[in-house]
Amino acid sequence: MVGEVEEADDGVIHLARINVRYRLEADPSRRAVIDRVLGFHVRKCPVARSIGGCVTISTELDLIPA
Repeated sequence: MVGEVEEADDGVIHLARINVRYRLEADPSRRAVIDRVLGFHVRKCPVARSIGGCVTISTELDLIPA
């Protein structure tokens, strides 16, 4: 996970973006299911739901063939 901070006009820094990178060992034939889950999991994550209105959250996946 990588977070990026920015400085606001008043000099106060704040968290602006978070990129979550997942490393998953799985069967590549399951890629469609994995992508579907990756596509909706942020909406079900309590932390993402709490900060998602003010912080941009992105995800990426490193799929390691099992």
